[in-house]
Amino acid sequence: MTANVGSADRVIRLIAGLVLFFAPLLNIPAIWSSGALAYGSMAVGLILAVTALVRFCPLYRLIGVSTCKV
Repeated sequence: MTANVGSADRVIRLIAGLVLFFAPLLNIPAIWSSGALAYGSMAVGLILAVTALVRFCPLYRLIGVSTCKV
C-alpha cells in the first residue's frame, strides 16, 4: 500500500470526513433527519477520515491519481 494522498488532500479529507460524520448526529442542518441520508453521510465521512489517516485512497489507485509528493 503506497501512500497516494498528499498533505493538503489529507487535511481536506479529514475535515470533510469529520463534518459529514458528526453533522447527522447533531442534526445540523435538519436535512439529515432521514435515516438513509444520515447513515450515508456518516459512511462517506468515515471513509474520508480513514483514507486521510492511512494516506491511501483505493479510488485514486484505480484511476491512477496521486496527490502525494514523493
